[in-house]
Amino acid sequence: MTLPPTGSLQGRELLLFEISSPGTVGMSLPGTEVPDAGSAGIEGHLLRKEIVDFPELSEVDVVRHFTRLSRWNYAIDLGLFPLGSCTMKYNPRFNENAARLPGLAGSHPAAASGDCQGSLALMFELEQMLCSITGMAAVTLQPPAGAAGEFTGVMMIRAVLQERGDPRKVILIPDSAHGTNPASARLSGYQVETIASNAEGRMDLDALQARMGEDVAGVMLTNPNTLGIFENRIEEICRTVHGGGGLVYMDGANMNALVGVHRPGDVGVDVMHLNLHKTFSTPHGGGGPGSGAVAVTAELEPFLPGPRVVREGKSFDLDEERPRSIGRVATFHGQFGMMIRAYAYILSLGASGLRRNTELAVVHANYLRKRLERTYHLPYATPTLHEVVFSDSKLQEHGVSTMDLAKRLMDYDFHAPTIYFPLVVKGAIMIEPTETEGRRELDRFVDAMEAIAREAREEPELVRKAPISMPVGRLDEAAAARRPVLRWRSEAD
Repeated sequence: MTLPPTGSLQGRELLLFEISSPGTVGMSLPGTEVPDAGSAGIEGHLLRKEIVDFPELSEVDVVRHFTRLSRWNYAIDLGLFPLGSCTMKYNPRFNENAARLPGLAGSHPAAASGDCQGSLALMFELEQMLCSITGMAAVTLQPPAGAAGEFTGVMMIRAVLQERGDPRKVILIPDSAHGTNPASARLSGYQVETIASNAEGRMDLDALQARMGEDVAGVMLTNPNTLGIFENRIEEICRTVHGGGGLVYMDGANMNALVGVHRPGDVGVDVMHLNLHKTFSTPHGGGGPGSGAVAVTAELEPFLPGPRVVREGKSFDLDEERPRSIGRVATFHGQFGMMIRAYAYILSLGASGLRRNTELAVVHANYLRKRLERTYHLPYATPTLHEVVFSDSKLQEHGVSTMDLAKRLMDYDFHAPTIYFPLVVKGAIMIEPTETEGRRELDRFVDAMEAIAREAREEPELVRKAPISMPVGRLDEAAAARRPVLRWRSEAD
């Protein structure tokens, strides 16, 4: 297969300060008979005084500058985003259009229930859909992100144990869990202890059984975990934790590998979060927005954040009277636009379509695994689901690192996969192709990965200098993080 062209983005884009031309303006305001607000006039009020030598440009200069910069961005509309568990996938435009319908987009969160029945109905029905998908009894849509969903879930664990008489002190987390899990547990007031993975890359059940005690509030585990491996002894894990008086929290960030195939509520999970912005169709990345819906068993339902949408006959209302609730975790009802997209996504695909997407996610990841397992080191032989994790050990034989690989992929017109995570794999290269990619794009990515491995053997210096063809070359990332330059300096400075 022909490799993608390199060097498609050439040249350095000058700063606005550098292309400034004294006297040039990007606007022309008509004169007015109204006196100026101050002696400086309108120009003095529009310009920020603390910026010296404010750039003076025409409108076309500004538009072209930012348009050129936008072409440097990699986007899902251009190609594969193999970015690990972040699930950077293409999402149908239909769902975006649904979120922009005036009656939904203009629905005000402070409106009376009688004035937003459609919005309340959507939330209620989406909760019911997620209950069916997860096998749980109730769902809250309020948490605005996955980590917020984790925090909400652990706070409910604390609340139910407190009601039993003792909130306990420790949350156990396997070393293959998502990195936000320990933070959520600590913010909820718990100490965190790690359970090591076994040789299969799964949670060590023997170690869990040995550690369970009266001080353990529960376990937070990601399933499938960050290695892409399904915890096939999940029922035994749940029985062990329940037998010790604790509860089981499941991080559902990788639910796109399970939808329509496995329901966590059926095997004993007590509480879990879902990332609507990953599994159910909102473009993810760039800091948001998100929606970390939380699903719980009937025992935990009274502790869900309020208010809750309830149905009374054919109408919907908000239940504010929830004395056992942990309280609000977000303003109003959460990120409503994310809910609309998820609702449209689920309805348009239906049960069979959702399951098909899960199957495609697993097939695509395993296709890449099989194509690349001879070229790159595969640290775990255990079958994986939606993602596969390689290491850089074969690259290191030639002095090339995971970071070098990530930089060189830019020259082949690809965004890098997740690197150096999960931490249980040294030099990790986590690849998740998602369900939306076709074989042609997967083959193009394989060709690039194989080409870079060949370059690492034959021209390691080239890979270590990458990117070669980008407008900006290799940066000193450590220096950039520690000593960022946040203001423009002229040559005179």
